Amino acid sequence: MVYTGNGKGKTTAALGMVLRAAGHGKRAYIIQFMKGDEDYGEVRAIRRYLPDVTLVQSGLPSFVNRRSPSEEDIRLAKEGLALARKILADGEWDLVVLDEVNVAIDYGLLESQEVLDAVLGRALGVDVILTGRYAPKELTDAADMVSEVREIKHHYRSGVKAKAGVEY
Repeated sequence: MVYTGNGKGKTTAALGMVLRAAGHGKRAYIIQFMKGDEDYGEVRAIRRYLPDVTLVQSGLPSFVNRRSPSEEDIRLAKEGLALARKILADGEWDLVVLDEVNVAIDYGLLESQEVLDAVLGRALGVDVILTGRYAPKELTDAADMVSEVREIKHHYRSGVKAKAGVEY
């Protein structure tokens, strides 16, 4: 499954699927690419309330420079993908979310083919969600479900600041 597009709500949709899976006694594993801040509301809630959900961040707590990502940004993305390969292949998890992996590909931290290979190498019965803007055609073509979240209007455009519990 792929959630992509320029609108707000891709990670939120994936986390809704995680919540749904957890409600049915399923185990979920989330790897957040390009994120390294424990202050996100979803990180706090998962750690506090969802013992069958594991969340790992594979990024720095700062924005990645799209034109010139640091060696550390690249290293962390590669580590996240190596972990994803293992988690997808071992079959212990019912749902695996690779959050912002599409952006990591677009920024040149990862190659789309290596992400596709990891997804195709998953154990039988493991569902996978890829999130982030700029989903490459290789991934959308291979997916069983693709949803594009399109921005029509966003409160940032009128100067509204990020708000705890809404944006993070």
